[in-house]
Amino acid sequence: MKILYIATDAYGGRGGIARYTQSVIDGLCAYGDGDTEVVAIPRRLPDDPGCLPANLTYVTTGTRGRLGYFWTVLSTLIRHRPFDMVICGHILLMPFASMASRLSRCPCVLFGYGIDVWKPTSSSLKNSLAKRVDLFVTISRATVERFCAWSGHNPEKVPLLPPSIQMEDFGPGPKNPILLERYGLTDRKILMTLARLDASEQYKGFDEILEALPDLAKTFPTLSYLVVGDGDDRSRLERKARDLGVSDRVVFTGWIEDADKVAHYRLADAFAMPGSGEGFGIVYLEALACGIPVLGSTLDGSRDAVRGGELGALVDPRDRPALTRALADLLTCPTGIVPSGLSYFSEDAFRERLFNMLDSLRSSHPTHRPQTQ
Repeated sequence: MKILYIATDAYGGRGGIARYTQSVIDGLCAYGDGDTEVVAIPRRLPDDPGCLPANLTYVTTGTRGRLGYFWTVLSTLIRHRPFDMVICGHILLMPFASMASRLSRCPCVLFGYGIDVWKPTSSSLKNSLAKRVDLFVTISRATVERFCAWSGHNPEKVPLLPPSIQMEDFGPGPKNPILLERYGLTDRKILMTLARLDASEQYKGFDEILEALPDLAKTFPTLSYLVVGDGDDRSRLERKARDLGVSDRVVFTGWIEDADKVAHYRLADAFAMPGSGEGFGIVYLEALACGIPVLGSTLDGSRDAVRGGELGALVDPRDRPALTRALADLLTCPTGIVPSGLSYFSEDAFRERLFNMLDSLRSSHPTHRPQTQ
């Protein structure tokens, strides 16, 4: 089997979509006893891609503008076709994926994550193409509901493929005294959020937590809020902390390396990201895998991350009193306990779902390959 993956980024990329795409491609390369060939074309490549699967061809010449990406996709089709399946890793790349699918006469699969597909894009062409894909795959029920509401896809036919977590990379552990000293958090009760501080993504719950801090501090006098991550919204959040009179309780770490995430999770007594626009949130799983109790939102895909409340708490962040109570309860929960239900998001479970999805698609959409010259 031969698959073309039209991707925003994957290996050498940054952020949740890049990590998720890597997991999907790793799984595809293992499909069919490892005899599946994958050709992937990233739109961005900020870092070195590192080690790649043996049966992956990673075409990195399309990162210099839209026109350059078009010619890379077209030349890849000429060089590597025929394909048995085209996967589109983001709705904004649908024109490229649709072209590839038509030329290869094979099914087109679209992956959606969260706000990228919760409502139609500004492009009628991309919206129209998304409505006609052979299969839509997503990571949470919230995204199924919102995408199907405008696209016309049948929600009962949308497979869920939530992210996976490699449990062996995480685990409970003591708080790092060097980090505690660096951030001035020794002997503090620590509430933590890890996310990008992006002005276009003011739905993570930072504002709501900052607004709850004055009341929380009455119950937890040593409380500090550790904000891990960076972005162009940081200065606004810093000003807000000052305006609320809690700047002495808020620590902004800035951007950290992936290798340092576990040590930062272990600093926390509780992890909270009660937002309104998260498609899923792998950070909830990572915190849970470090034995940190978590709080998500009833409004977005974090419901799926905590399995509807089985793995962590949920709250409507618009309800300030309820949010404050939920955060207070969270801060009294014990740490160091990894819930057994987290195995639902194991790598083995992820690949089983992926393989079942591929089997079903292949049986319902037999490939009619074009004649090669």
